[in-house]
Amino acid sequence: MTSLIAGLLAMGRAADNVRPWPRSTGNDACWLAAISHLARGDLSLSGLWAEPAGPHMALLDEATGEIGVVSLPVRGQGFPSVGAHHAPAIRMERRIHDLYGLVPDGAADMRPWLDHGRWGVRYPRWSAERAAARKPYDFLSAEGEGLHQIAVGPVHAGIIEPGHFRFNANGETVVRLEQRLGYVHRGLEGLMAGASLERAARLAGRACGDSTVAYAVAFARAVEAALDVGVPARAHWLRGLMAELERLANHLGDIGAVCNDASFALMHAHCAVLREKVLRASAAVFGHRLMMDCVVPGGVAGDPAVDELKVLNELVSEVRHRFPLLVALYDDTASLQDRTVGTGVVSKALARKFGAGGFVGRASGRAFDARRAVAYPPYPDLSFESPVREGGDVNARVWIRIEEVRQSLGLIEQILSRLPDGPGRVELPARAGEGLALVEGFRGDILAWVRIGDDGRVARAHLRDPSWFQWPLLEACVEGNIVADFPLCNKSFNCAYAGHDL
Repeated sequence: MTSLIAGLLAMGRAADNVRPWPRSTGNDACWLAAISHLARGDLSLSGLWAEPAGPHMALLDEATGEIGVVSLPVRGQGFPSVGAHHAPAIRMERRIHDLYGLVPDGAADMRPWLDHGRWGVRYPRWSAERAAARKPYDFLSAEGEGLHQIAVGPVHAGIIEPGHFRFNANGETVVRLEQRLGYVHRGLEGLMAGASLERAARLAGRACGDSTVAYAVAFARAVEAALDVGVPARAHWLRGLMAELERLANHLGDIGAVCNDASFALMHAHCAVLREKVLRASAAVFGHRLMMDCVVPGGVAGDPAVDELKVLNELVSEVRHRFPLLVALYDDTASLQDRTVGTGVVSKALARKFGAGGFVGRASGRAFDARRAVAYPPYPDLSFESPVREGGDVNARVWIRIEEVRQSLGLIEQILSRLPDGPGRVELPARAGEGLALVEGFRGDILAWVRIGDDGRVARAHLRDPSWFQWPLLEACVEGNIVADFPLCNKSFNCAYAGHDL
């Protein structure tokens, strides 16, 4: 039986040398058929990006883990809007318009997203056209008696990246929240175009500092797929080890930070100590606290010795001893539960519609985990669970993190006990190709697409952060809550600014 994605791609012309999932260049009928499947919920949107010739749309069949990409050459500057029928695409289309000038025909929202009127040119890199005088950003309004607005950011009180939050409230109750992001856009796609694979890999690892391993693995796997290169088993397992250390550090930090925003600083302090121990162990074994630049296309940059890896066994033993006490403290503190239970609820239907990944999706009943769905190494050879809850509130998002900490500890133990011998890296050939990868970071699935030219350099590349499908859900979950609970909801999501804005 022909799969849904295969049937769609058959409507277009297959692209050459695209791995491991196919891409086809279609017409308006193919593009509109894909939109129809998204609108009905048959498929999930995994990515929407563009280059000057036209947009690309990555589609995911959650039931099978199958992925396909539909491309649409544009005539003039327009293409049929995806966002007009499928809300998760709206911000991505606004990004496409800001960067490339392509117009999503029929789009309900054409306000600039990344372009804050500071660039001096209208479409960077593609035109020298001067930007017109930019009008003040037109935030969406809310109507009703007694409403007032509260503006927060983009500069915040703590050490945090910039983002603007505009609240419409009735007293203390939030009626509408709208975000304006894009302040940390760095033009990563432009920087990667024409770069060597080594430089592009370094850029990918800096897309979002707290997910440097996940981004580096995603980019490396996309490059390896494009070049049809196999990576040594030891490299896969070391990548898995680093990925789980990264997940462990971030979840420990987030659990404490959520409690801190509920005025329970004791949990914050203890979780911060454990997180610091993970970072120090990572530095001792891999030479960098965040393990930045440790994953490279073709394998890993360094190979720790057996004695160095013993540090991680000691780390796991200590976290296993101390973490259950913190879980009990969280669960037994009534004042803390009063703040987290029932606060900031994301419905299962909304999580599924937006394809929300990671702890946001799994806390609302969406079980998708790229480690299982795509089954990239070393995960098919390891035993683990992807915890799922149905509550969809702050408490559920904390508990998913708690359970994932336990799973990561088990995965680290398995990897350390079964780490295969052999080389950690292979040389890459200098040839053309196109590759796609989907990797599970601590926030959720990260998509990486790369096209390599005949000279062995990056022709085009695109990275998609999980936060593209999570930030809008934060707007939805805050409605009806009090303003004072926004920091709690926000931290329970911990969406990326830098990874999102790229």
